[in-house]
Amino acid sequence: MNRVVVGSVLIAVGAFLIVLAPLVRLQVAPAFMAAKGDQYSISKLHATGAQYFSIPDGKVLTADLDIIVTTRGDVKEANDDRVVWDEFTAVNDVTNSKPGINFSERRSAFDKRSGVGLNCCGASIDKAPVQLQGQIYKFPFDVEKKTYQVFNASAGKAFDARFVGEEQVNGLATYKFEQTVPETRTQTLNAPAAWFGMGTSGDVQLNRFYSGTVTYWIEPTTGAPVKQEQVRNEVLKSQDGIERSKAFVATAKMTDDTVKGLVDSAAEGKSQINLIRTTLPIVLGVVGVVLLLGGLLLALRGRRSA
Repeated sequence: MNRVVVGSVLIAVGAFLIVLAPLVRLQVAPAFMAAKGDQYSISKLHATGAQYFSIPDGKVLTADLDIIVTTRGDVKEANDDRVVWDEFTAVNDVTNSKPGINFSERRSAFDKRSGVGLNCCGASIDKAPVQLQGQIYKFPFDVEKKTYQVFNASAGKAFDARFVGEEQVNGLATYKFEQTVPETRTQTLNAPAAWFGMGTSGDVQLNRFYSGTVTYWIEPTTGAPVKQEQVRNEVLKSQDGIERSKAFVATAKMTDDTVKGLVDSAAEGKSQINLIRTTLPIVLGVVGVVLLLGGLLLALRGRRSA
C-alpha cells in the first residue's frame, strides 16, 4: 500500500473522528444523562430525641427514631421522557422498642432529565391522588445557584428551595439548598377528647398542621442529592386554633452509611458525564486532527514521489 492510499485512509478516519466529537457531546451525552427507570435504593435517617403522639398509649412519647425509605422504579411505566418511582417509608421507635409507628407511601412521576414532576401514572401520597409540582427526588443536571421549586411530600405541595452556599460532603463539592415550609394543614381527624384534656367522653375533631425546614446537598453536575436533613414540626390543633398536642416533632438526618453511598454514586455519575461530555470529545477531536494532518502530509509526499 503506497503513501497516497495510506494517507487517504488516515484523512478519512481523521475527518470521521472530527465529525464524531461534537456528536458525542451534543447527542450521546444528553441521551446518557437521565434518571434510571429501574431505580432501587434504601436510605436511612435517624432522629434523636424526637416527640410523637402514640395512639396506643394515648400520649406523646419521646424517643430516638430510625426512618427507612425504600425507593423502587416502576419499569413498565418508564419511557423515553419519564420515570415513575414508588417510595415506602417506615418509622421505628428505637427507644421504646416500638417498630412501625408510622408507614407512608408515595408514587411519583417525573421528567427523567429535568427532574420536574409529571401528573400521570397514578401519582399519589398514601393512595390519595396528588398534583405534582417542582423537582421530584432530584434537581436538573447542571444545577444553577438559584431558587428551585421542590415538591414536599409531607405538605403535598411545592415550595421554594433557596441556594444558600457551597459545601463539601465527604470530599465531594455540593450546592446547598434550604426549603422552609410554612404551617400547612395536612389532615383532619377525630380522637378521644380525654387525650387532650378537652372532656371525659366522646371524640373531638382536630387538624394536623405541618411546618418545617428541609436542607438538601446536591451534586451540581448530576443534580443528585447526596445528603438531606429534615426539621419537622407537626402539631394537633382543635377547631378554635389552639394547639392541643405534638403530633411529630423531630430533626431527621441521613446516616453516615447512606450519605457515603449517595456520595459514591454521585461521584461516579459525575465522572461518567465528564468523560462522555468533555474528555471523550476532546480526545476524538485531537486524534482526528492529528490523523487528518498526518494523512494529508503522507498523501502529499506520496504524490511528490510519484
